[in-house]
Amino acid sequence: MSRLFDISGKVALVTGGSRGIGLMIARGFVEAGAKTYISSRKADVCDAVAAELSKSGQCISIPADLGTEAGCRYLADEIAKREPKLQVLVNNAGATWGAPIADYPDDAFDKVMNLNVKGIFHLTRFLLPQLEAAATQEDPARVINIGSIDGIQAPAMETYAYSSSKAAVHQLTRHLAHNLADRNIAVNAIAPGPFESKMMHETIQRFGAGMIATNPRHRLGEPDDMAGTAIFLSSRASAYITGVIIPVDGGISTRHV
Repeated sequence: MSRLFDISGKVALVTGGSRGIGLMIARGFVEAGAKTYISSRKADVCDAVAAELSKSGQCISIPADLGTEAGCRYLADEIAKREPKLQVLVNNAGATWGAPIADYPDDAFDKVMNLNVKGIFHLTRFLLPQLEAAATQEDPARVINIGSIDGIQAPAMETYAYSSSKAAVHQLTRHLAHNLADRNIAVNAIAPGPFESKMMHETIQRFGAGMIATNPRHRLGEPDDMAGTAIFLSSRASAYITGVIIPVDGGISTRHV
């Protein structure tokens, strides 16, 4: 049975892999025996995290700014130079912005949508040759997009661009899954609820007690919750699953739809 969840020897790329959800996934992949590339905008941080994760396995840093098409092309080209095949692409890099509706800046939408949505689209299409080279009928290549429960339900905070972008990520996931299935590429999304991360830190500081009290599981997400879901979606166990959005939220989305 353990072979169904074995990802050892696979090659994976995790964007935004130097912190938060991306780091949780990257650490899980490395410890599970996958050769894992991580990318983030800050080169020094990305390099330091890769060095730390390499104590447990193989982790390579390729810093890039995925908020532009050129940045996505650069990262795809760097992967192509190193790897003829890519079994797993985790599109996690993202940004948020909060402001009252009357003051919400137009460029916030541009920044968030460019990274959270267009970045996923560009990087996935640029890496199709490596994904297709790794794909088989029995074990397809995987694209895992990181959405959010804020793309399923309306959040309380005024993060209009973020929630809109994550809903778009979920629909883009379904669209890509439909069109890439005959290339043996499975595309799914994870929709995290509250996890301790830099992006969520201030929110958890202010509202953490209430989040825990109203969560059906009565806790925040932990790194193993995220790593386990990503490993499942990357393994033979999920070979017949594509186009789904998996909330990893302790059941929050079952109460607020």
